[in-house]
Amino acid sequence: MSSVQPHKRVIVGKVVTKTGDKSVTILVERRVIHPKYRKIVKRFKRYIVHDENNSVKVGDVIEAMECKPISKRKAFTLRKVVSVGVEL
Repeated sequence: MSSVQPHKRVIVGKVVTKTGDKSVTILVERRVIHPKYRKIVKRFKRYIVHDENNSVKVGDVIEAMECKPISKRKAFTLRKVVSVGVEL
């Protein structure tokens, strides 16, 4: 048998806050077509991501992978930093 990992959800978002030790909040934007008006609209959702090394800053774009729940609202871990942003 091969050691293939089961499919895990991967999300890409921008870091908006550093919520605490080893945690960041990211904002994920997706574009959907409105069912009635047939116009493309943006939908946003916030996720809390586990950052083991406290390596990301506000403004960075990161990629996070689904994992087993770490706390009540945290079920994603940092996979990689896609691009480094500027912190205000």
